[in-house]
Amino acid sequence: VQHCGFPGDPRDRFALPSARGPLPAPRWPIECEVVKEPIEHIEWVPPEPEPFCQPVGPACPPAPLSEDQGTIVYQLSPAPPGSCFTRARIGGSPGPLSSPATPLEGPQDTTLLFESRFESGNLQKAVKVGPFEYVLWLRPDLYTVKHTQWFYFRVQNTRRDHLYRFTIANLAKPKSLYGEGMRPLLYSQRDAESCGIGWRRVGTDIRYYRGGAEEPAAFCLSWTARFPHDGDTCFFAHSYPYTYSDLQRYLRALCHDPARSRLCTVRALCRSLAGNTVYLLTISSPAGAAGKRAVVLSARVHPGESGSSWAMRGLLDFLLGADADARLLRQLFVFMVVPMLNPDGVVVGNSRCSLAGRDPNRAYGTARGGSFPGVWHLRAMVERVLAEREVVLYCDFHGHSRKNNIFMYGCDGGGAGSRSRLRQRIFPLMLSKNAPDKFSFPSCKFKVQKSKAGTGRVVMWRLGVSHSYTMEAAFGGSTLGGRSSHFTVQDLKSLGSHLCDTLLDFCDPDPAKLQRCLAEVDALLQQRLGREPGCGGSWSDVSPSELESSTSGSDTSVSDG
Repeated sequence: VQHCGFPGDPRDRFALPSARGPLPAPRWPIECEVVKEPIEHIEWVPPEPEPFCQPVGPACPPAPLSEDQGTIVYQLSPAPPGSCFTRARIGGSPGPLSSPATPLEGPQDTTLLFESRFESGNLQKAVKVGPFEYVLWLRPDLYTVKHTQWFYFRVQNTRRDHLYRFTIANLAKPKSLYGEGMRPLLYSQRDAESCGIGWRRVGTDIRYYRGGAEEPAAFCLSWTARFPHDGDTCFFAHSYPYTYSDLQRYLRALCHDPARSRLCTVRALCRSLAGNTVYLLTISSPAGAAGKRAVVLSARVHPGESGSSWAMRGLLDFLLGADADARLLRQLFVFMVVPMLNPDGVVVGNSRCSLAGRDPNRAYGTARGGSFPGVWHLRAMVERVLAEREVVLYCDFHGHSRKNNIFMYGCDGGGAGSRSRLRQRIFPLMLSKNAPDKFSFPSCKFKVQKSKAGTGRVVMWRLGVSHSYTMEAAFGGSTLGGRSSHFTVQDLKSLGSHLCDTLLDFCDPDPAKLQRCLAEVDALLQQRLGREPGCGGSWSDVSPSELESSTSGSDTSVSDG
Protein backbone atom coordinates (compact mmCIF):
# COMPACT_ATOMS: atom_id res chain seq x y z
CA VAL A 1 0.00 0.00 0.00
CA GLN A 2 1.40 3.41 -0.93
CA HIS A 3 0.84 5.70 2.02
CA CYS A 4 2.18 8.91 0.48
CA GLY A 5 -1.06 10.76 -0.14
CA PHE A 6 -4.66 9.61 -0.25
CA PRO A 7 -5.99 8.72 -3.74
CA GLY A 8 -8.79 11.03 -4.71
CA ASP A 9 -8.00 13.55 -1.98
CA PRO A 10 -8.13 17.05 -3.54
CA ARG A 11 -4.85 17.80 -1.80
CA ASP A 12 -3.13 15.20 -4.00
CA ARG A 13 -2.61 17.97 -6.54
CA PHE A 14 0.00 19.41 -4.16
CA ALA A 15 3.55 18.21 -4.64
CA LEU A 16 4.45 15.18 -2.53
CA PRO A 17 7.94 13.61 -2.32
CA SER A 18 7.23 10.36 -4.18
CA ALA A 19 9.73 7.54 -4.07
CA ARG A 20 10.55 8.07 -7.76
CA GLY A 21 11.43 11.10 -9.82
CA PRO A 22 12.96 14.44 -8.81
CA LEU A 23 12.02 16.21 -5.61
CA PRO A 24 9.50 19.05 -5.94
CA ALA A 25 11.73 22.11 -6.29
CA PRO A 26 11.23 24.94 -3.77
CA ARG A 27 9.25 27.95 -4.94
CA TRP A 28 10.77 31.38 -4.26
CA PRO A 29 9.38 34.93 -4.44
CA ILE A 30 10.13 36.28 -7.91
CA GLU A 31 12.44 39.01 -6.59
CA CYS A 32 14.84 36.42 -5.06
CA GLU A 33 17.86 35.41 -7.11
CA VAL A 34 18.88 31.78 -6.59
CA VAL A 35 22.17 30.15 -7.60
CA LYS A 36 21.79 26.93 -9.53
CA GLU A 37 24.28 24.63 -7.78
CA PRO A 38 22.70 22.48 -5.04
CA ILE A 39 23.95 23.00 -1.48
CA GLU A 40 24.05 19.87 0.69
CA HIS A 41 25.98 19.09 3.88
CA ILE A 42 26.93 15.81 5.47
CA GLU A 43 25.68 14.97 8.95
CA TRP A 44 28.48 14.60 11.51
CA VAL A 45 28.85 14.46 15.27
CA PRO A 46 32.20 15.61 16.72
CA PRO A 47 33.96 12.84 18.68
CA GLU A 48 34.51 15.13 21.68
CA PRO A 49 32.20 17.75 23.27
CA GLU A 50 32.66 21.26 21.89
CA PRO A 51 33.01 23.48 24.99
CA PHE A 52 31.76 27.04 25.25
CA CYS A 53 34.53 29.59 24.81
CA GLN A 54 35.50 32.02 27.51
CA PRO A 55 33.25 35.05 26.94
CA VAL A 56 35.02 38.31 26.15
CA GLY A 57 33.37 41.13 28.07
CA PRO A 58 31.91 44.09 26.21
CA ALA A 59 33.93 46.59 28.24
CA CYS A 60 36.09 47.61 25.28
CA PRO A 61 34.24 46.66 22.12
CA PRO A 62 35.85 47.42 18.77
CA ALA A 63 35.08 50.82 17.32
CA PRO A 64 31.93 50.86 15.14
CA LEU A 65 32.68 50.17 11.50
CA SER A 66 30.74 51.23 8.43
CA GLU A 67 30.95 50.57 4.72
CA ASP A 68 32.56 54.01 4.30
CA GLN A 69 35.68 52.61 5.96
CA GLY A 70 36.18 49.78 3.49
CA THR A 71 35.29 48.22 0.15
CA ILE A 72 31.96 46.56 -0.56
CA VAL A 73 32.81 43.05 -1.79
CA TYR A 74 29.30 41.55 -1.74
CA GLN A 75 25.90 43.23 -1.86
CA LEU A 76 22.41 42.03 -2.68
CA SER A 77 19.77 44.49 -3.79
CA PRO A 78 17.43 45.18 -0.85
CA ALA A 79 13.68 44.85 -1.26
CA PRO A 80 11.99 48.22 -1.91
CA PRO A 81 10.57 49.79 1.29
CA GLY A 82 6.98 48.79 1.89
CA SER A 83 7.03 45.98 -0.66
CA CYS A 84 5.01 42.83 -0.10
CA PHE A 85 4.83 39.34 -1.52
CA THR A 86 3.14 39.06 -4.92
CA ARG A 87 4.02 35.76 -6.55
CA ALA A 88 6.54 32.94 -6.60
CA ARG A 89 8.13 30.52 -9.03
CA ILE A 90 10.59 27.65 -8.99
CA GLY A 91 14.07 29.13 -9.06
CA GLY A 92 13.01 32.62 -8.02
CA SER A 93 13.85 35.57 -10.27
CA PRO A 94 13.46 34.63 -13.95
CA GLY A 95 16.26 36.86 -15.26
CA PRO A 96 20.00 36.13 -15.48
CA LEU A 97 21.86 36.19 -12.16
CA SER A 98 23.57 39.40 -11.15
CA SER A 99 27.12 39.43 -9.78
CA PRO A 100 26.93 40.72 -6.20
CA ALA A 101 30.53 39.69 -5.39
CA THR A 102 33.49 41.81 -6.48
CA PRO A 103 35.63 39.80 -8.98
CA LEU A 104 39.17 38.87 -7.96
CA GLU A 105 42.02 40.82 -9.53
CA GLY A 106 44.26 37.75 -9.86
CA PRO A 107 45.63 34.72 -7.99
CA GLN A 108 47.31 36.92 -5.39
CA ASP A 109 44.03 38.62 -4.46
CA THR A 110 43.08 37.28 -1.03
CA THR A 111 39.58 38.78 -0.94
CA LEU A 112 36.96 36.30 0.18
CA LEU A 113 34.14 35.53 -2.24
CA PHE A 114 30.77 35.58 -0.44
CA GLU A 115 27.48 33.99 -1.51
CA SER A 116 24.09 33.54 0.18
CA ARG A 117 21.60 33.12 -2.70
CA PHE A 118 20.80 29.52 -1.87
CA GLU A 119 18.16 27.78 0.19
CA SER A 120 18.02 29.19 3.76
CA GLY A 121 20.96 31.50 3.03
CA ASN A 122 21.15 34.93 4.64
CA LEU A 123 23.78 37.60 4.06
CA GLN A 124 22.95 41.01 2.60
CA LYS A 125 26.32 42.72 2.37
CA ALA A 126 30.02 42.26 3.11
CA VAL A 127 32.55 45.08 3.42
CA LYS A 128 36.28 44.44 3.49
CA VAL A 129 37.81 46.78 6.09
CA GLY A 130 41.26 45.19 6.36
CA PRO A 131 43.36 42.55 4.57
CA PHE A 132 41.55 39.77 6.45
CA GLU A 133 38.73 41.63 8.18
CA TYR A 134 35.10 41.92 7.07
CA VAL A 135 32.00 43.68 8.36
CA LEU A 136 28.76 41.90 7.44
CA TRP A 137 25.11 42.91 7.32
CA LEU A 138 22.27 40.39 7.41
CA ARG A 139 19.10 40.67 5.34
CA PRO A 140 15.98 41.40 7.43
CA ASP A 141 13.10 38.98 7.08
CA LEU A 142 11.56 39.53 3.64
CA TYR A 143 8.99 42.35 3.49
CA THR A 144 10.06 43.61 6.94
CA VAL A 145 12.87 45.77 8.30
CA LYS A 146 13.36 43.59 11.39
CA HIS A 147 14.35 40.18 12.72
CA THR A 148 18.04 39.96 11.88
CA GLN A 149 19.40 36.90 13.69
CA TRP A 150 19.79 33.89 11.38
CA PHE A 151 22.88 33.84 9.17
CA TYR A 152 24.13 31.23 6.73
CA PHE A 153 26.54 32.05 3.92
CA ARG A 154 29.35 30.64 1.79
CA VAL A 155 32.93 31.90 1.49
CA GLN A 156 35.50 30.90 -1.13
CA ASN A 157 39.14 31.82 -1.87
CA THR A 158 40.20 31.01 1.71
CA ARG A 159 43.77 31.16 3.07
CA ARG A 160 44.71 28.81 5.88
CA ASP A 161 47.67 30.77 7.32
CA HIS A 162 45.74 33.91 8.24
CA LEU A 163 43.48 34.89 11.11
CA TYR A 164 40.26 36.43 9.82
CA ARG A 165 37.88 38.67 11.74
CA PHE A 166 34.17 38.84 10.93
CA THR A 167 31.72 41.30 12.48
CA ILE A 168 27.98 41.09 11.87
CA ALA A 169 26.86 44.69 12.46
CA ASN A 170 23.04 44.66 12.42
CA LEU A 171 21.75 42.02 14.83
CA ALA A 172 18.45 42.84 16.54
CA LYS A 173 18.57 41.35 20.03
CA PRO A 174 20.30 43.07 22.96
CA LYS A 175 21.20 39.74 24.57
CA SER A 176 22.58 36.61 22.96
CA LEU A 177 24.20 33.33 23.93
CA TYR A 178 27.23 34.54 21.97
CA GLY A 179 27.82 36.72 25.03
CA GLU A 180 27.95 33.57 27.18
CA GLY A 181 30.44 31.48 25.23
CA MET A 182 28.47 30.23 22.22
CA ARG A 183 30.53 29.93 19.02
CA PRO A 184 29.46 30.09 15.34
CA LEU A 185 29.43 27.03 13.09
CA LEU A 186 31.86 26.41 10.20
CA TYR A 187 31.64 23.81 7.43
CA SER A 188 34.59 22.99 5.17
CA GLN A 189 33.71 21.36 1.85
CA ARG A 190 37.18 19.85 1.58
CA ASP A 191 37.07 18.37 5.08
CA ALA A 192 33.62 16.94 4.39
CA GLU A 193 34.79 15.27 1.17
CA SER A 194 38.19 14.03 2.35
CA CYS A 195 37.69 13.40 6.10
CA GLY A 196 33.95 13.06 6.63
CA ILE A 197 33.95 16.09 8.97
CA GLY A 198 30.86 18.30 8.95
CA TRP A 199 29.70 21.36 10.90
CA ARG A 200 31.98 22.32 13.80
CA ARG A 201 32.14 25.15 16.32
CA VAL A 202 34.86 27.72 15.64
CA GLY A 203 35.87 31.19 16.70
CA THR A 204 37.98 33.00 19.26
CA ASP A 205 37.74 36.48 20.73
CA ILE A 206 33.95 36.32 20.38
CA ARG A 207 32.16 39.52 21.39
CA TYR A 208 28.50 40.56 21.42
CA TYR A 209 27.89 44.26 21.99
CA ARG A 210 25.83 47.29 21.06
CA GLY A 211 27.16 48.80 17.87
CA GLY A 212 26.49 52.49 18.46
CA ALA A 213 24.21 55.11 19.93
CA GLU A 214 21.76 55.35 17.03
CA GLU A 215 18.15 54.21 17.33
CA PRO A 216 16.84 51.65 16.78
CA ALA A 217 19.78 49.95 18.43
CA ALA A 218 21.85 47.49 16.42
CA PHE A 219 24.03 44.85 18.00
CA CYS A 220 27.25 43.32 16.76
CA LEU A 221 28.68 39.81 16.82
CA SER A 222 32.42 39.70 16.22
CA TRP A 223 34.71 36.66 16.05
CA THR A 224 38.08 35.57 14.68
CA ALA A 225 38.61 32.28 12.85
CA ARG A 226 41.11 30.39 10.72
CA PHE A 227 40.16 28.34 7.69
CA PRO A 228 41.49 24.77 7.51
CA HIS A 229 42.65 24.88 3.86
CA ASP A 230 43.76 27.20 1.07
CA GLY A 231 41.25 27.58 -1.73
CA ASP A 232 38.44 25.87 0.16
CA THR A 233 34.68 26.38 -0.04
CA CYS A 234 33.39 27.02 3.49
CA PHE A 235 30.12 28.02 5.14
CA PHE A 236 29.28 29.89 8.34
CA ALA A 237 25.93 29.44 10.10
CA HIS A 238 24.11 30.49 13.27
CA SER A 239 22.79 26.94 13.83
CA TYR A 240 22.89 23.60 12.01
CA PRO A 241 20.96 24.30 8.77
CA TYR A 242 17.95 22.13 7.95
CA THR A 243 16.34 23.22 4.70
CA TYR A 244 12.99 22.52 3.05
CA SER A 245 14.82 20.28 0.58
CA ASP A 246 16.40 18.39 3.52
CA LEU A 247 12.88 17.67 4.76
CA GLN A 248 11.73 16.55 1.32
CA ARG A 249 14.71 14.20 0.99
CA TYR A 250 13.83 12.72 4.38
CA LEU A 251 10.18 12.25 3.44
CA ARG A 252 11.07 10.66 0.11
CA ALA A 253 13.34 8.14 1.89
CA LEU A 254 10.47 7.44 4.30
CA CYS A 255 8.02 6.80 1.45
CA HIS A 256 10.58 4.51 -0.19
CA ASP A 257 11.02 2.41 2.97
CA PRO A 258 8.52 -0.51 2.94
CA ALA A 259 8.53 -0.91 6.74
CA ARG A 260 8.26 2.73 7.75
CA SER A 261 5.81 3.76 5.04
CA ARG A 262 3.28 1.24 6.44
CA LEU A 263 3.25 3.22 9.69
CA CYS A 264 3.09 6.74 8.28
CA THR A 265 0.83 8.64 5.90
CA VAL A 266 2.44 11.67 4.26
CA ARG A 267 0.00 14.15 2.81
CA ALA A 268 -0.35 17.89 2.27
CA LEU A 269 -1.87 19.91 5.07
CA CYS A 270 -1.98 22.91 2.70
CA ARG A 271 0.19 25.02 0.46
CA SER A 272 2.16 28.04 1.63
CA LEU A 273 1.82 31.53 0.15
CA ALA A 274 4.60 30.70 -2.32
CA GLY A 275 2.99 27.36 -3.19
CA ASN A 276 5.36 25.12 -1.20
CA THR A 277 3.70 22.09 0.39
CA VAL A 278 3.17 22.12 4.16
CA TYR A 279 3.45 18.42 4.97
CA LEU A 280 1.33 16.51 7.50
CA LEU A 281 2.49 13.11 8.75
CA THR A 282 0.03 10.78 10.47
CA ILE A 283 1.74 7.98 12.41
CA SER A 284 0.06 5.03 14.12
CA SER A 285 0.00 1.23 14.06
CA PRO A 286 -1.50 -0.30 10.91
CA ALA A 287 -4.48 -1.48 13.00
CA GLY A 288 -6.00 1.98 12.66
CA ALA A 289 -6.92 4.97 14.81
CA ALA A 290 -10.20 3.84 16.41
CA GLY A 291 -10.33 4.64 20.11
CA LYS A 292 -6.87 6.17 20.21
CA ARG A 293 -5.98 9.52 21.70
CA ALA A 294 -4.09 12.02 19.53
CA VAL A 295 -0.73 13.74 19.90
CA VAL A 296 -0.11 16.85 17.75
CA LEU A 297 3.45 18.07 17.12
CA SER A 298 4.83 20.91 14.99
CA ALA A 299 8.12 22.65 14.23
CA ARG A 300 9.74 25.50 12.26
CA VAL A 301 7.00 28.09 12.56
CA HIS A 302 10.08 30.28 13.12
CA PRO A 303 12.38 29.45 10.19
CA GLY A 304 15.63 30.57 11.84
CA GLU A 305 15.20 28.02 14.65
CA SER A 306 16.66 25.12 12.67
CA GLY A 307 17.49 23.04 15.75
CA SER A 308 13.76 22.36 16.08
CA SER A 309 13.89 20.45 12.78
CA TRP A 310 16.70 18.25 14.06
CA ALA A 311 14.69 17.51 17.22
CA MET A 312 11.67 16.67 15.06
CA ARG A 313 13.85 14.47 12.87
CA GLY A 314 14.95 12.52 15.96
CA LEU A 315 11.35 12.13 17.08
CA LEU A 316 10.28 10.78 13.67
CA ASP A 317 13.26 8.41 13.54
CA PHE A 318 12.27 7.02 16.94
CA LEU A 319 8.52 6.83 16.33
CA LEU A 320 8.99 5.01 13.03
CA GLY A 321 11.63 2.63 14.39
CA ALA A 322 11.53 -0.90 15.75
CA ASP A 323 12.06 -0.07 19.44
CA ALA A 324 9.47 -1.69 21.73
CA ASP A 325 8.52 1.72 23.18
CA ALA A 326 7.95 3.06 19.67
CA ARG A 327 5.65 0.13 18.88
CA LEU A 328 3.72 0.75 22.10
CA LEU A 329 3.34 4.45 21.30
CA ARG A 330 1.97 3.65 17.85
CA GLN A 331 -0.51 1.22 19.41
CA LEU A 332 -1.70 3.78 21.97
CA PHE A 333 -1.78 7.04 20.00
CA VAL A 334 -2.30 8.69 16.64
CA PHE A 335 0.55 11.15 16.03
CA MET A 336 -0.18 14.10 13.74
CA VAL A 337 3.05 15.87 12.87
CA VAL A 338 3.67 19.05 10.88
CA PRO A 339 7.47 19.09 10.63
CA MET A 340 7.82 22.46 8.85
CA LEU A 341 4.99 24.97 9.38
CA ASN A 342 6.69 27.87 7.60
CA PRO A 343 8.50 26.42 4.56
CA ASP A 344 8.60 29.77 2.73
CA GLY A 345 10.49 31.39 5.60
CA VAL A 346 12.90 28.44 5.67
CA VAL A 347 13.49 28.63 1.90
CA VAL A 348 14.30 32.36 1.84
CA GLY A 349 16.42 32.37 5.02
CA ASN A 350 14.11 34.35 7.32
CA SER A 351 14.61 34.39 11.08
CA ARG A 352 11.01 34.67 12.27
CA CYS A 353 8.39 35.64 9.69
CA SER A 354 6.51 34.11 6.80
CA LEU A 355 6.10 35.86 3.44
CA ALA A 356 3.20 37.77 5.01
CA GLY A 357 5.93 39.80 6.73
CA ARG A 358 4.63 38.90 10.21
CA ASP A 359 5.28 36.31 12.89
CA PRO A 360 2.98 33.31 12.28
CA ASN A 361 3.30 32.28 15.93
CA ARG A 362 1.28 35.32 16.96
CA ALA A 363 -1.52 34.59 14.47
CA TYR A 364 -3.16 31.38 15.69
CA GLY A 365 -6.04 33.27 17.27
CA THR A 366 -6.82 35.54 14.33
CA ALA A 367 -5.17 33.92 11.30
CA ARG A 368 -6.91 33.90 7.96
CA GLY A 369 -6.14 31.01 5.67
CA GLY A 370 -4.95 33.35 2.94
CA SER A 371 -2.30 35.07 5.08
CA PHE A 372 -1.01 32.26 7.29
CA PRO A 373 -2.13 29.01 5.64
CA GLY A 374 0.02 26.66 7.74
CA VAL A 375 -1.17 28.10 11.04
CA TRP A 376 -4.81 28.32 9.91
CA HIS A 377 -4.94 24.73 8.66
CA LEU A 378 -3.14 23.35 11.73
CA ARG A 379 -5.63 25.03 14.05
CA ALA A 380 -8.57 23.81 11.94
CA MET A 381 -7.17 20.29 11.99
CA VAL A 382 -6.86 20.31 15.79
CA GLU A 383 -10.46 21.55 16.09
CA ARG A 384 -11.63 18.64 13.91
CA VAL A 385 -9.58 16.12 15.87
CA LEU A 386 -10.88 17.43 19.22
CA ALA A 387 -14.43 16.85 18.00
CA GLU A 388 -13.75 13.12 17.72
CA ARG A 389 -11.01 12.27 20.24
CA GLU A 390 -8.88 13.64 23.07
CA VAL A 391 -5.63 15.39 22.17
CA VAL A 392 -3.42 14.34 25.05
CA LEU A 393 -0.49 16.60 24.08
CA TYR A 394 0.35 19.47 21.75
CA CYS A 395 4.01 20.49 21.50
CA ASP A 396 5.50 23.13 19.20
CA PHE A 397 9.30 22.86 18.76
CA HIS A 398 11.35 26.08 18.88
CA GLY A 399 14.88 27.42 19.41
CA HIS A 400 16.03 29.96 22.00
CA SER A 401 18.80 32.52 21.54
CA ARG A 402 19.23 33.82 25.10
CA LYS A 403 19.03 30.89 27.52
CA ASN A 404 21.02 27.64 27.44
CA ASN A 405 19.60 24.13 27.88
CA ILE A 406 16.18 22.83 26.81
CA PHE A 407 12.98 23.88 28.57
CA MET A 408 9.25 24.31 28.04
CA TYR A 409 6.54 26.93 28.28
CA GLY A 410 3.14 25.65 29.41
CA CYS A 411 -0.26 27.12 30.26
CA ASP A 412 -1.32 27.90 33.83
CA GLY A 413 -4.22 30.28 33.47
CA GLY A 414 -4.94 30.39 37.21
CA GLY A 415 -8.30 29.69 38.78
CA ALA A 416 -8.25 25.95 38.07
CA GLY A 417 -8.10 23.35 40.81
CA SER A 418 -4.80 22.70 42.54
CA ARG A 419 -4.29 19.30 40.92
CA SER A 420 -4.91 20.66 37.42
CA ARG A 421 -2.38 23.45 37.90
CA LEU A 422 0.21 21.04 39.24
CA ARG A 423 -0.39 18.63 36.33
CA GLN A 424 0.63 21.37 33.88
CA ARG A 425 4.12 21.02 35.31
CA ILE A 426 4.33 17.21 35.32
CA PHE A 427 5.27 16.56 31.69
CA PRO A 428 8.23 19.00 31.76
CA LEU A 429 9.36 17.58 35.12
CA MET A 430 9.28 14.04 33.73
CA LEU A 431 11.19 15.17 30.64
CA SER A 432 13.87 16.72 32.86
CA LYS A 433 14.31 13.33 34.54
CA ASN A 434 14.64 11.54 31.19
CA ALA A 435 17.16 14.10 29.83
CA PRO A 436 18.95 15.39 32.97
CA ASP A 437 22.01 16.58 31.05
CA LYS A 438 19.94 18.74 28.66
CA PHE A 439 16.52 19.69 30.06
CA SER A 440 16.13 22.33 32.79
CA PHE A 441 12.87 22.22 34.72
CA PRO A 442 13.70 25.43 36.68
CA SER A 443 13.84 27.30 33.33
CA CYS A 444 10.28 26.28 32.43
CA LYS A 445 7.49 28.87 32.63
CA PHE A 446 3.73 28.45 32.75
CA LYS A 447 2.22 31.92 32.94
CA VAL A 448 -0.07 32.81 30.04
CA GLN A 449 1.02 36.32 29.06
CA LYS A 450 -1.23 38.60 27.03
CA SER A 451 1.54 39.05 24.47
CA LYS A 452 1.50 35.28 23.83
CA ALA A 453 -2.27 34.96 23.35
CA GLY A 454 -1.85 34.24 19.61
CA THR A 455 0.80 31.52 19.97
CA GLY A 456 0.11 27.91 19.05
CA ARG A 457 0.63 26.83 22.65
CA VAL A 458 -1.98 29.19 24.12
CA VAL A 459 -4.56 28.86 21.36
CA MET A 460 -4.45 25.04 21.40
CA TRP A 461 -4.86 25.14 25.19
CA ARG A 462 -7.89 27.41 24.89
CA LEU A 463 -9.35 25.05 22.27
CA GLY A 464 -9.27 22.26 24.86
CA VAL A 465 -5.82 20.65 24.69
CA SER A 466 -5.07 20.40 28.42
CA HIS A 467 -1.34 19.86 28.01
CA SER A 468 -0.09 22.33 25.42
CA TYR A 469 3.59 23.32 25.32
CA THR A 470 6.28 25.21 23.49
CA MET A 471 9.58 23.35 23.69
CA GLU A 472 12.66 25.57 23.45
CA ALA A 473 16.09 24.16 22.57
CA ALA A 474 18.95 26.62 23.03
CA PHE A 475 21.06 27.62 20.04
CA GLY A 476 24.01 27.17 22.41
CA GLY A 477 24.07 24.01 24.51
CA SER A 478 23.88 22.55 27.98
CA THR A 479 25.17 23.69 31.35
CA LEU A 480 23.65 20.66 33.14
CA GLY A 481 24.99 17.33 34.39
CA GLY A 482 28.59 18.50 34.41
CA ARG A 483 28.35 19.74 30.82
CA SER A 484 29.35 23.14 29.56
CA SER A 485 29.28 22.44 25.86
CA HIS A 486 27.38 23.04 22.64
CA PHE A 487 24.53 20.87 21.49
CA THR A 488 25.39 18.57 18.60
CA VAL A 489 22.92 17.38 15.98
CA GLN A 490 22.76 14.12 17.93
CA ASP A 491 21.85 15.99 21.15
CA LEU A 492 18.97 17.67 19.34
CA LYS A 493 17.78 14.43 17.73
CA SER A 494 17.88 12.64 21.09
CA LEU A 495 15.43 15.23 22.40
CA GLY A 496 12.78 13.71 20.11
CA SER A 497 13.21 10.22 21.58
CA HIS A 498 13.26 11.63 25.14
CA LEU A 499 9.92 13.33 24.48
CA CYS A 500 8.49 9.98 23.31
CA ASP A 501 9.76 8.23 26.46
CA THR A 502 8.21 10.96 28.57
CA LEU A 503 4.85 10.54 26.86
CA LEU A 504 4.80 6.89 27.93
CA ASP A 505 5.68 7.88 31.50
CA PHE A 506 3.01 10.59 31.50
CA CYS A 507 0.28 8.24 30.25
CA ASP A 508 1.37 5.16 32.22
CA PRO A 509 -1.77 3.36 33.51
CA ASP A 510 0.15 2.71 36.74
CA PRO A 511 -0.24 6.09 38.51
CA ALA A 512 2.87 5.70 40.69
CA LYS A 513 5.17 7.91 38.56
CA LEU A 514 2.52 10.58 38.17
CA GLN A 515 1.79 10.64 41.89
CA ARG A 516 5.48 10.94 42.75
CA CYS A 517 5.92 13.83 40.33
CA LEU A 518 2.77 15.59 41.62
CA ALA A 519 4.14 15.35 45.14
CA GLU A 520 7.55 16.61 43.99
CA VAL A 521 6.08 19.63 42.18
CA ASP A 522 3.83 20.41 45.13
CA ALA A 523 6.75 20.28 47.56
CA LEU A 524 8.93 22.39 45.27
CA LEU A 525 6.32 25.13 44.93
CA GLN A 526 5.51 25.07 48.66
CA GLN A 527 9.20 25.48 49.42
CA ARG A 528 9.71 28.30 46.93
CA LEU A 529 6.72 30.18 48.35
CA GLY A 530 8.07 29.79 51.88
CA ARG A 531 5.34 27.41 53.02
CA GLU A 532 5.98 24.51 55.33
CA PRO A 533 6.43 21.17 53.49
CA GLY A 534 3.30 19.07 53.65
CA CYS A 535 1.11 21.95 54.77
CA GLY A 536 -1.37 21.00 52.05
CA GLY A 537 -2.31 24.56 51.18
CA SER A 538 -4.43 25.13 48.10
CA TRP A 539 -2.93 26.59 44.92
CA SER A 540 -6.21 28.15 43.80
CA ASP A 541 -5.46 31.34 45.75
CA VAL A 542 -1.97 31.76 44.26
CA SER A 543 -1.64 33.76 41.04
CA PRO A 544 0.34 32.39 38.08
CA SER A 545 2.72 35.35 38.51
CA GLU A 546 3.59 34.26 42.04
CA LEU A 547 4.22 30.69 40.93
CA GLU A 548 6.20 31.96 37.95
CA SER A 549 8.65 33.88 40.08
CA SER A 550 8.95 30.78 42.25
CA THR A 551 9.79 28.34 39.47
CA SER A 552 11.85 30.44 37.09
CA GLY A 553 14.58 31.75 39.33
CA SER A 554 15.88 35.20 38.49
CA ASP A 555 15.61 34.84 34.73
CA THR A 556 13.05 37.27 33.34
CA SER A 557 14.04 37.20 29.68
CA VAL A 558 11.20 37.21 27.20
CA SER A 559 10.42 33.94 25.48
CA ASP A 560 11.68 33.47 21.95
CA GLY A 561 8.48 31.50 21.25
